Parts: sequence; structure tokens; C-alpha cells
Amino acid sequence: MSETNKLPIKIPVFPLSNFIIFPGTTVPLNIFEPKYIQMIDDCMKTNRMIGMIQPKKTGDLKKPDLYDIGCVGKITSFNETEDGRYLIILNGITRFKITKEILSEKLYRICEINYESFRMDLSQEKQPLKFSNLEIIFKDLKNFFEKKGYSINWSEIKDKDLNYTINTLAMASPFSIEEKQTLLESVNINDRKLKLEKILKAYTLDEFGNRTIQ
Repeated sequence: MSETNKLPIKIPVFPLSNFIIFPGTTVPLNIFEPKYIQMIDDCMKTNRMIGMIQPKKTGDLKKPDLYDIGCVGKITSFNETEDGRYLIILNGITRFKITKEILSEKLYRICEINYESFRMDLSQEKQPLKFSNLEIIFKDLKNFFEKKGYSINWSEIKDKDLNYTINTLAMASPFSIEEKQTLLESVNINDRKLKLEKILKAYTLDEFGNRTIQ
């Protein structure tokens, strides 16, 4: 039995703008909306898996259209606060493609998904990090983050493998919804690295081709 056969084909989805998660990375989430409280309650009773997906800018405001590609996350830590919020840690498992949305009486949305295009997410070999691979990205992103008022633990990232480093930078970067979706849909880690460089270059060059981040 392949690894994808062990994954659910129907999954609750959590549409969240400007938020992506990649396989092998972890993120904390603060859950407070009633529909997502219900979703987490249901997930904790089953496989603890939810589908993180970005909403598009089209469709109904309360039920926006969704991008086709998202990532399955598994809840690895759960805590409830005194005011009823849920604090969870989500571990990225594999990307998926939505095939259709399922009608449901639940407050949250449920979709049928498949993993055929993303089998490499489950069998991906870790590539050792060479600083030369990321020297320009580190320099430009560090300056870009500082200019935007963002902070990131660069020393921790540099100690990880290439996959984790590229994915973490893609997740943390203050790019647009469309740009983050492009990074999520990249075929492999090398393709994602090239797209990250291309997006960053667009931010660091002005209309005359001059560098705006020194």
C-alpha cells in the first residue's frame, strides 16, 4: 500500500489568506471562529488532519472560491485556552488537489481531494544545504524582511536541510496571495528556489532595473 493510500480522500478545509504550509514544516495556529472550533473538534476525534488552502478573491465573501492546490496538515499539539480558543501545532504532510467540494451540514467546508501529482512530497529525499545555493536569497530576504519590519530566526534556518530552508522562507515571506500560491505549486524544491529568487528579484529592483535593497 502506498503512502497516499493511507491519507483521507475527503478532508475538512481551512481557507486562510496569505498562509501556506509545506510538507515537513510546522506552524502554530490560533483557532477561535466557531466553524473552525467545530472542525478541530471533529478532526481530533478522527485522523487529526485538515487541508490548508488559500481562498481566491472571487466568489461569495462568506464562501470564497478556493485555489485548487493546498497542503494537508496533521495536528500534533492541541491546547485549549480559558477563553475557549484552540492553540494547535500543524505538521505539513503532503500537497493535494481539490477535485470537488462536498455538500455538508457542517459549519466548515469539506472537499474531496487527490494526491497523485504530489507523491514526491512523501518520498522526497532531503538535500544537504550549501550556503552557496542560498547566499543571494539569504542576503536579499534578510534585507527585505528588515525593510518590511518582519523578523525570522536565520541561525535556526541555516542549520536545516535545503528543503526545510526553502519551504520555511517561502512560508514566512511577506509576499502576495498569488505569489505564495505559485511557490506552493512549484513542481519540486529546485523549482521553488528559482521562483523564490524571481519573486524576490521583482521586489528588489525598481522600474529602471536598479536595486532598491542594499
